[in-house]
Amino acid sequence: MKKIKNILFVLCLLPLAAFASGVEVKLDHAPIQTTDKLSLQRGAQTFVNYCLTCHSADYMRYNRLRDLGLSEKQISDNLIFTGQKPGGLMHTAMVKKEAKQWFGVPPPDLSVIARSRGADWLYTYLRQFYRDDSTATGWNNLVFDRAAMPHVFYQLQGEQSLKVEMVDDGHGGKHEVKKLELSKPGSLSKTEFDKQVADLVNYLVYLGEPAAAYRVQLGIVVMLFLFFMLGLAYALKHEYWRDVHH
Repeated sequence: MKKIKNILFVLCLLPLAAFASGVEVKLDHAPIQTTDKLSLQRGAQTFVNYCLTCHSADYMRYNRLRDLGLSEKQISDNLIFTGQKPGGLMHTAMVKKEAKQWFGVPPPDLSVIARSRGADWLYTYLRQFYRDDSTATGWNNLVFDRAAMPHVFYQLQGEQSLKVEMVDDGHGGKHEVKKLELSKPGSLSKTEFDKQVADLVNYLVYLGEPAAAYRVQLGIVVMLFLFFMLGLAYALKHEYWRDVHH
């Protein structure tokens, strides 16, 4: 119960934190397809390599990845680096007390981050980091100003710098427009990096509700069954009342 209360408390604070950032950025559409198992497998690999170091997913077990077409051996060999068993929860190795000292706040659990923030927000946020020497980490973010999280993907994406332009607002005044420019290329092209982030966000959406795809499939089956029963009931009613009407 204590864990559930802590997560609910964090979820309540997240919208306030976003509002406090005061930055309005048009969110990019996240190409989410939770039925694409290959995308989810790639996303899970990115998650354990880059996110699970600091963040946990305490409501997800490693062996649930079998739903994505992975065997327990593949999970153990490629996705578990903490000595845990496939049946264990996806805990982070980082101590919360130390994390708070390093980042100011302990990194939140990501089990339901996609449900609280939204896929578009995550997809945009993870691609909008830029160099900022005024912050403790040396990084900032257009979506979440002065975020405590550093840019863990900078070697892949490269380093972006902030450019501020004054643009005519069409009413005789000017307004500030912030843009990011790639100042130092990474190991991936923009298209490749966007695809990797999309796979990660796709997995985070799956993480928030692993049974969502099955629930949709079951719903379709139930609806087809109800329509079949409706037709059967109508035929039975027609047969029952045939002598009365005629």
